[in-house]
Amino acid sequence: MIKTASNKHNNNEPTGLKNIFRSLRYRNFRLFFGGQSISLVGTWIQRIAMPWLVYSLTGSTFLLGVVGFAGQIPTFLLAPFAGALTDRLNRYHILMVTQILAMIQALILAFLFFIGKIEVWHILFLNVLLGCINAFGMPARQAFIVEMVEKKEDLGNAIALNSSMVNGARLLGPSIAGVLIAFLGEGICFLLNGLSYSFVILSLILMKVKPQKRKNPNSNVLKDIKEGFSYTFGFAPIKAIILLLGLISLMGMPYSVLMPVFAKEIFHGGPYTFGFLMGASGVGALMGALYLASKRSVLGLGKIITLSAGLFGIGLIAFSLSRIFLLSLILMIITGLGMMLQMASSNTILQTIVDDDKRGRVMSVYTMAFMGTAPFGSLLAGSLASSFGAPNTLLIGGIFCVLGALIFASKLTGLKKLVHPIYVRLGIISEVAVGIQRATELTVPPEE
Repeated sequence: MIKTASNKHNNNEPTGLKNIFRSLRYRNFRLFFGGQSISLVGTWIQRIAMPWLVYSLTGSTFLLGVVGFAGQIPTFLLAPFAGALTDRLNRYHILMVTQILAMIQALILAFLFFIGKIEVWHILFLNVLLGCINAFGMPARQAFIVEMVEKKEDLGNAIALNSSMVNGARLLGPSIAGVLIAFLGEGICFLLNGLSYSFVILSLILMKVKPQKRKNPNSNVLKDIKEGFSYTFGFAPIKAIILLLGLISLMGMPYSVLMPVFAKEIFHGGPYTFGFLMGASGVGALMGALYLASKRSVLGLGKIITLSAGLFGIGLIAFSLSRIFLLSLILMIITGLGMMLQMASSNTILQTIVDDDKRGRVMSVYTMAFMGTAPFGSLLAGSLASSFGAPNTLLIGGIFCVLGALIFASKLTGLKKLVHPIYVRLGIISEVAVGIQRATELTVPPEE
């Protein structure tokens, strides 16, 4: 968020590809990166197959919104408790349990499909179950990155790589899902996702995790939750970032829920078309994540948050007006780029300035803003699309995202002044001033 005039670099600093992938030198993070890379491809395959199956079964845009709502509302309701537990329990154990439960959920979906008994209410129920699992898994996963990377200066790089991993899967998953749905049906997508969890579970088993000191488990959970909210919304920079992220998630993120409608009704295509549209968004997101991984410092991310939120909104507006498939693919790349830069930059700054003993709770609020408001957005998008059409729904969402970016931009100077003392205390500004800082000091997300 703060600029510096110096461009000098330490001779010992990694450069090029070594700089981008430097956090892979840590064994635990390397294992996590490998296991999650495979598992997340399966996750994205299921994410594409599920709404396609719902739309094929019902033909209802409203039910698309309802299914999206069902899968994400548990995150909004449970995230505060999940954050408090993340700060007091073993994050490694939380991750292990949530990954096993997510595997079971996917395998049940596959079983119901293959025996020919799957109905929309099954999908709704299992989506709620997965939402409950993710409500606890996401804050734990984001906070656990701090434990996998030994040097704080590499945490920003690690979380940016985590984002690139998510979006690499987002690129591959939809493309694979489109082919699988067309030739083998949605069931194989659910089965592959279930099996893919075995890789991340194995990576967790192989890790050597040092015991971490945790908050007194006998303390009051409700008091911890209240403390987390007071801390989050009592400091203007954290509050502003969370509110913008919530607005983007509410009004902009539901574009993915409406993609089956664009694929079928606007571009008169099938699962291939749907896969290409979602894959294009993944390309843009991957580009954004790799760019952030190459950055040596957290400085300047405040401006990136502003510009990327505006870019995301403009991308949605242009996509809603386009009727040319190739142009729409390009606009999806731009939209994905803006989304990733905004989300990951927000997470980076939050994890840089937050106190470690409150990290789980702050990241749970981040999860509420990013994933928790999405169900309301999905429901809103489904309702608006039923009344005004999918293109007009995205147009409205894009306009709100641009307005949010403009409001955040008007407050940016004041927010920089408040963050400045923290960067001085952490040594970020002085290190950058002599060109030594390697990466973000504390740092970025999540994903799924």
